[in-house]
Amino acid sequence: ATQREREREERERMSSEAGGQEVAVVEDAPVATTGNESEAGPSSAVSQPGARTNGIVPIIQNVVATVQMNCKLDLRSIVRQARNAEYNPRRFAAVIMRIREPKTTALMFASGKMVCTGAKSEAMSQLAAKKYVRVVQKCGMPAEFKDFKVQNMVGSCDVQFPIRLEVLAHSHSMFCSYEPEIFPGLIYKMKSPKVVLLIFVSGKIVLTGAKSREDIYSAFENIYPVLQEFKKSDAASIAAAAAPTEQIEAP
Repeated sequence: ATQREREREERERMSSEAGGQEVAVVEDAPVATTGNESEAGPSSAVSQPGARTNGIVPIIQNVVATVQMNCKLDLRSIVRQARNAEYNPRRFAAVIMRIREPKTTALMFASGKMVCTGAKSEAMSQLAAKKYVRVVQKCGMPAEFKDFKVQNMVGSCDVQFPIRLEVLAHSHSMFCSYEPEIFPGLIYKMKSPKVVLLIFVSGKIVLTGAKSREDIYSAFENIYPVLQEFKKSDAASIAAAAAPTEQIEAP
């Protein structure tokens, strides 16, 4: 009897330990799941480009950046040794150099300042600028890659509906300039972020003057509700709205 009692106690102890492990596993599982959900929560809550603009996101068309090479440049020596370079001091006081990958153009001044334009992203602009600096180094000058800074970004998009530019210019006259005899687009100067938008009646938008990609996205998110407010109506609705007026004016 004593042996059976010991065996029964041993089985109860083992079952209680096993039960505790099962409880621990069950209790740990929800904690792990909750942790994953909390980590995913903030990332999903972050507003993505296009989330508030009906899925329309401006595309970066050009990035203009500057670099200081910290040395004086012999422009004539550069144009003699480098390929895809031209220099005509009577027309422009800088060497114009081009590379194919990334497809960009650089303006190199004798002071050591360089302007890189034509890249489609900040990373591409920086890569191109480093390649230009390397070319100058191969020409025998102690050029350095310093103070890389994006000076201007240009983006464009299409809202896919026509816009009443005359009414928009009248309602937002403090920020707008619209002279169709000189330029077909409306010029909208946004204060924050400091971006200039060219708005065309077809719905095409060009954004320029931004210092970062975020400024481009933010400016478009700000202007999109305004454009929707001044969306052109269908021709049928315009004719229907004009018909009663014509009947009244007829007598």
